[in-house]
Amino acid sequence: MNEKMRTVLCPNCGKSVVWSTANTYRPFCSQRCKMIDLGAWASEDYNLPAKEDQPLSAEMNSIQHQSVG
Repeated sequence: MNEKMRTVLCPNCGKSVVWSTANTYRPFCSQRCKMIDLGAWASEDYNLPAKEDQPLSAEMNSIQHQSVG
């Protein structure tokens, strides 16, 4: 069985990584790269674009009025 292994680049360091269920850190090359990425999300270095239909302050005012009344 001559199967070609699919490889991807680690999103953090760019190292070539075999895409396999045996790699528990995929798409990362190591736990270190996985944790660096998690830390970046936690510190809000990354974000997802979102369209807000009303500002957060308006939402909070609405919630406060509902709980008081």
